[in-house]
Amino acid sequence: MVTAAFSAAGRRRRAPVPRTRSVARVLLAALAGLSLAGGVAGGLWRLGIAVPDPLSFGRAGQVLLVHAALMICGFLGTVIGIERAVAVKHPAAFLAPLASGAGALCLAFGQHAAGAWLGVAAALLFLAVNAAVVRRQRAAHTLLLLAAAGAWVAGSLLFAVGHDGDAVFPWWFAFLIMTIAAERLEMTRLMRRRPAANLTLHAVLALLLAGAAWSGAAPRAGGLVYGAALVLLAAWLVRFDIARRTVFTHGLSRYMAVCLLWGYAWLGVAGAAWIAMALGAPTRDAALHALGLGFVFSMMMGHAPVVLPAIARVKLQFGAFFYLPLAALHLSLVTRLGLGFFSDTLRGAGAALNAATIGFFAATVAGAAVAWRLQHGAAGAGKSR
Repeated sequence: MVTAAFSAAGRRRRAPVPRTRSVARVLLAALAGLSLAGGVAGGLWRLGIAVPDPLSFGRAGQVLLVHAALMICGFLGTVIGIERAVAVKHPAAFLAPLASGAGALCLAFGQHAAGAWLGVAAALLFLAVNAAVVRRQRAAHTLLLLAAAGAWVAGSLLFAVGHDGDAVFPWWFAFLIMTIAAERLEMTRLMRRRPAANLTLHAVLALLLAGAAWSGAAPRAGGLVYGAALVLLAAWLVRFDIARRTVFTHGLSRYMAVCLLWGYAWLGVAGAAWIAMALGAPTRDAALHALGLGFVFSMMMGHAPVVLPAIARVKLQFGAFFYLPLAALHLSLVTRLGLGFFSDTLRGAGAALNAATIGFFAATVAGAAVAWRLQHGAAGAGKSR
């Protein structure tokens, strides 16, 4: 009887845990969503589109002036931090996405210094999480994830102490690029490759880091090295990623492969634009957004049907409708970066379409979650929690 009573008390104490976890998920999702909304608004404001003048609306303006920080550290950093924390399965690992989300919140409300240093804290916490992963599993992909976290730390420190985009952006993008490369390396680790293939990948990523480090002191030389590394990485991924094979399959595997291959194409475009920018051509918008939207968001779209069920405990009903926002993304980028190169009006229209596409994809994911629930019922949805 005493044992039964103790067990019942234990069950009563444990009962609130699922609710606590749900609240934590909602909080982190809200912080990531705020970062995304602020980042998108900032991007539109920079092109003079449909958002308030920051000189007239001080609080809103602070959101808009830190567009890159909100998108890369606030949104993507929080999402990647959540994914890593779920994989590690330790409550302390969630401090990294909490700090990055809180930093974005500070930036959104004009507390630039607090937001920047919270971003540094988030990056350092994320570095510690990945160091723990390496101690647990020392492998090529975990070491790359650790190096990616180090790049986030470097970029965030430079941002916090007041350096400009020439110094900061290469490090922040290196964080995203190396994280993606590590994930692809892990997912394709069973593929047979020549030993030289992995050595080549590591050499290209080392070149990327060298370009990032050089960009602060010598933007021209650093930009040339960085752009060359992007082009070489795109070629490596096209040559050695399993997407070349799975694009001929069906269903989700084919969709993911299409996302990946389009992303690799935009990575090559970004590299060429980065080189041109270093040589003085007006290709900064193409360099940043072919990389940030064309490559990174293509990767996000491709992995969302697999990653979201793991980190958000929400299952998705996959269907051909997932191709619609993907096609919209690439058409909007062609409009912005291709046609927009010759017309500011088309460039602005392309940017507005970029923003609409992100909303379209979010709606698609939400619809897929509802479709899965309708098809499988509440009982099936409950099993995913």
